[in-house]
Amino acid sequence: MRKASLSIILLFIAGFAQAQETQPEMADAMRSNGKIYVVVLVLATIFAGIIAYLVRLDRKITKIEKNS
Repeated sequence: MRKASLSIILLFIAGFAQAQETQPEMADAMRSNGKIYVVVLVLATIFAGIIAYLVRLDRKITKIEKNS
């Protein structure tokens, strides 16, 4: 039983490692058109917005804790 489960786990690991070797066609197409930079910019903007919101929320919570 132990050998069988170990063999199955190793088989899955080998399958996942092999799947990472190929590069998606969509990424190549977006990179060649220059659209990948738009995607990165949108993701960076969303991430910066979330960080700014969390910092603002932390400051408000700290202020409320000091007052009470």
